[in-house]
Parts: sequence; structure tokens; C-alpha cells
Amino acid sequence: MSGRSATPREAAEAWESLFRAQVALMRRFSAEDVWGELSVREYDVLFTLAGCPGGAARLRELAAQSLLTQPSLSRLVERLEARGWVRREPAPDDGRGVVVSLTDEGARLQREVGRRHVAQIHRLVGGALDADELAALRALTDKLRVEQRDIP
Repeated sequence: MSGRSATPREAAEAWESLFRAQVALMRRFSAEDVWGELSVREYDVLFTLAGCPGGAARLRELAAQSLLTQPSLSRLVERLEARGWVRREPAPDDGRGVVVSLTDEGARLQREVGRRHVAQIHRLVGGALDADELAALRALTDKLRVEQRDIP
């Protein structure tokens, strides 16, 4: 860390600005018709699984990467499974654990919606910030996230 330490007010104002920007963007993302038959939360689960090795993760790992509580996530995963986009199986090394994996159809749908969402992000975020600003934003948000790594 370099420079002087932030005051509590400066930290609160920066957080408030970041939070309000995220809320405004999420409202725009949700309002635009890029999601097809998915909700934003359903897409998030498919996107998260697509980034996991083999397109699969334990339910508790998926919950750790989600804003949903584990019971809410479990219900959402059940709906995704009923639609044929994910599969739930007992964890091979732990009979109590559950592994959630993308089906071929779920992976196809995630890629299709993902292409539209990336175009939306490019228009709304890339249209507001230049390449240097985007790099600085990413560095700052990555730093904030890394500093929270020890929170259970």
C-alpha cells in the first residue's frame, strides 16, 4: 500500500460509489433482454460452473462464489436441474456432499447468453471507461477481493 491511509469518510464514500455503480449496472443488465429463458441468478450459476474445472463444483463451493444462501442456491439448482441445464450427483469422496455440473445443454445456453451479456458489458462499462480506466478498475477491485479472502 502506498500513500496516506484513507479516512473512514473517504472509505465510506468510495464504497458507496462502488456499490451504487454496481446497483445501477445490475438494474440495466436485468432490464435488457439478453437473458432469454434464464434469470440473472440462474445465468450466474451457469457462468460460475462454466469457469470450474470440468464444469462442476461442490454445492458448498458454488455457494461460496454466489450471493445466494445455500438453501436458496439449492432450490435454484433444483430448478436448473429440472430444466436439464445442470446435474446433481453425490460427491464421490463424501456421500453427504453434492457435486453440481453443467450439462451439454446448460453449457450451450451459458455460452449463448454469455455472448449477449459480454456485448452488453462492453456497451455499458466499456462505453463509459477507456482501456486504462478498465485496467485500473480491475486492479482495484481485485485488490479489494483478495483482501477479503480470509472471510468464511
